[in-house]
Amino acid sequence: MKMDVTEKASASSSDVNIRGAALSSSSEVMNGSSRTRTSLPTGEASGVPKSKRRSKYRHVAAYHSKLQHSSLSRESNVPTSFLGFRNLMVIVLVAMNLRLIIENSMKYGVLICIRCHDYRKQDVVLGSMLFIIVPCQLFIAYILELAVARRVKETVGRKKKKDKSAEEGEREQREFRTIWRFALSFHILNTLLNLAVTSYVVYYYIHHPGIGTLCEVHAIIVALKNWSYAFTNRDLREAMLNPSAESALPEIYSSCPYPRNITLGNLVYFWLAPTLVYQPVYPRSPEIRWSFVGKRMFEFISLSIFIWLLSAQYAAPVLRNSIDKIAVMDIASIFERVMKLSTISLIIWLAGFFALFQSFLNALAEVLRFGDREFYLDWWNSSSLGMYWRSWNRPVYLFMKRHVYSPLIGRGYSPLTASTVVFLVSALLHELLVGIPTHNMIGVALVGMLFQLPLIAITAPLEKMKDPSGKVIGNSIFWVSFCVVGQPLGALLYFFAWQAKYGSVSKMTQG
Repeated sequence: MKMDVTEKASASSSDVNIRGAALSSSSEVMNGSSRTRTSLPTGEASGVPKSKRRSKYRHVAAYHSKLQHSSLSRESNVPTSFLGFRNLMVIVLVAMNLRLIIENSMKYGVLICIRCHDYRKQDVVLGSMLFIIVPCQLFIAYILELAVARRVKETVGRKKKKDKSAEEGEREQREFRTIWRFALSFHILNTLLNLAVTSYVVYYYIHHPGIGTLCEVHAIIVALKNWSYAFTNRDLREAMLNPSAESALPEIYSSCPYPRNITLGNLVYFWLAPTLVYQPVYPRSPEIRWSFVGKRMFEFISLSIFIWLLSAQYAAPVLRNSIDKIAVMDIASIFERVMKLSTISLIIWLAGFFALFQSFLNALAEVLRFGDREFYLDWWNSSSLGMYWRSWNRPVYLFMKRHVYSPLIGRGYSPLTASTVVFLVSALLHELLVGIPTHNMIGVALVGMLFQLPLIAITAPLEKMKDPSGKVIGNSIFWVSFCVVGQPLGALLYFFAWQAKYGSVSKMTQG
């Protein structure tokens, strides 16, 4: 009896060991281990017949249990991310431009030459003289406004001493209207004379387009500032002489009321400030962050060098190779050149935008503690051409709105008429800015700006659409019209006109 119990215990222990070994062997095989137990057959190790072994997995999972749509379908409820496609486009863009860099290097070699330049000493001397003379226009405007302000002080002083009759008040109103007409005539003559002298000198005596462009830009900026200075002081004067609810001024002006703002320091600040709209007072930052100024100026200088390198190494060869194609009106080749130039011009334009509006204007605003630094909005997301023009160059937009568009609306003109006048003025300024320095008033910039009006009308409904596809289409029209067709084609036409007239500046000076 004792032996039976011992044998049964031994058999039970042996059975447990055998089953444990079989389970261990099975676990090792499942985990991909190279160690296997071969001492016992599988059937004997498990102790269970093959016909009785069943998998715990059941092939009945309901993988299709609800209505779903494809990711790219319009009916899809889950927003689809296109981050991967964006990354792909960036990679493709980098690869394509890298190919252009290699092709340019193999075909032309290094075209960068620091000592080589196409400007003459006369260009530098005359350009420097214009930069000194042009701001005198503002000081002439200051003298005019100072004389009128003194007349206003005398009038206000007499009002305090005695009460005036209605007839005397009306007589003074007529007198000030006459004074304003006289002052306005001088302001207009001052502005036109400034633009005429600068344009004449640049067109006939400054042959380098870059130097000429800087002089023309400076003259236009000062002319617009002069216009804003004159009209703003006129309305401030009117509000002082005839106070009423309609003539109430913004609260920010209370710290420097008219005519205390007619000072030389106030005018110099406006001359240097990164704005075209005159105010007696501007929001000011508490202190100057010189580290911020240093970073912005480093960006500006670096991007300026980058633009010069791209222009000399990549843009210039494409432009030169396009001359013979334009001469024979080879449309296919011209289109190919425009497409090739579009990438280069886009990069140059974006770099120029960042250098001017983000780097330079912010550095200047920091030095002057100019607080309102909304020099641009997110114009790259513009869903219409109208939104772009309201977003990308805020200083010019605010000037046109305050001194051209809003006065016309106030006089009863329709928004369409006011917008047409705004773009007409802008078109004339663009033609001056491009045609005068290149010595070719061919009207391309003028027509290009006026062509914005039908494009604005076409894309305006897309901006108001609730469907996102409308905004995508409008944004695509904006990019194509500006960066793929507009700017490269304009650059080709003005370069062709320059080459047809002069050949090049260096050849002209040698002759």
